[in-house]
Order: sequence, then C-alpha cells, then structure tokens
Amino acid sequence: MNWRELVLGLLPEAELAGPADEADLAEVERVLGQPLPGDLAGLLRQCDGVVGRHGTDVVWSARRIARQNAELRGTPVFASLYMPFEPLMFFGDSGGGDLFGAVRIPERCEVFVWDHESDGRSWAAGGTEDYLRRALPARGDWYR
Repeated sequence: MNWRELVLGLLPEAELAGPADEADLAEVERVLGQPLPGDLAGLLRQCDGVVGRHGTDVVWSARRIARQNAELRGTPVFASLYMPFEPLMFFGDSGGGDLFGAVRIPERCEVFVWDHESDGRSWAAGGTEDYLRRALPARGDWYR
C-alpha cells in the first residue's frame, strides 16, 4: 500500500516524516517485547510519523512509540491508577490526552482509544488504514 498517497489524499496539508530506520522499528519490538502490527510497520517504513490538523500527532515516530509505551508501562504510579497498558501499543494521540493503540494482547488488527480521564478503552477503528480514514479528515473527538 502507498501510505503516503493515502494520507495526503485524505488530508493534503498533513505533514509526513521520512521513512523510519529499520533499527528504530526493531527497537520498538525489542523494548516492548511485542511485534509491531504489520500495517503500522508498513506505514512507518514509508513515513515515520504523521501530523494532522492543529499539529495533532496522528501517528508517532517509531522512536516515540517505543519511548511513550515504555514510559506508560514502566511508571510505578500508573500501575495503581490505570489498567495495564501492555495489551495496547500506543502509536498516536488526539491532541487532548487520549491515545490510540493497536491491540497486542491478544494480537488483533483493531485500533482502540484510551481515555486518559476515565481509563476507558474503546474501539476506534478496524485497523491502521481505517484509523487514518477516520482520524485525518475528522475534526474534534471523532472517536466518541
């Protein structure tokens, strides 16, 4: 799939980073102990991050995916405040605190959103492509 073409077709003003380094993709899997979903890895191989309207980080860089997930999973106070983060591999955000993640335990292609205020997790999209088709042209909290 041509991810760059898809993104720019949905939102011509989107900002796309260059391709991710294979070492950065491998580092995500090493740090988190989970494989990247195939379609997300494919997207990152073409553009290592997608910025949408109002500077929203619709898709994070591979390095940020590794860093943010490791931080969420490794912060002791979060363990007492929130359900475990390991089932999701977060890869983007809403710009308002809510995070989007691929289901990793069990491995599924769907994308869920984590509500940072309620710790709720709900279905947002059927996969990476569906997520981009919903998130990029939308305004506001499209996933609610």
